[in-house]
Amino acid sequence: MENQEKNDGQLKIELTPEVAEGIYANLAIITHSSAEVVLDFIRVLPGVPKANVKSRIVLAPEHAKRLLFALQDNVMKYEKAFGPINLPGAEQPQGGRTATPFGVPEGNA
Repeated sequence: MENQEKNDGQLKIELTPEVAEGIYANLAIITHSSAEVVLDFIRVLPGVPKANVKSRIVLAPEHAKRLLFALQDNVMKYEKAFGPINLPGAEQPQGGRTATPFGVPEGNA
């Protein structure tokens, strides 16, 4: 309680060197239940028939929606600074299929 008062109510976030390196993923599979949204991040490599989940994030639906809004905001800011992000075969940004790397079959949520 004392630390919170001294920090003016701000949360201190620590980024360890191991986490700061990040994990590369080129495929995400999203599933959900009534209680949670699960994001599985996968790295698919050409010529390798098996791909492992590199990271799994489990969110409450409300937090998933906040993440959606934050991603939308950041993509808009990115495109304003660097130009449009083009997705091959993605004529409609809302709905439809998304591209998978190396022609890998898509997961169904």
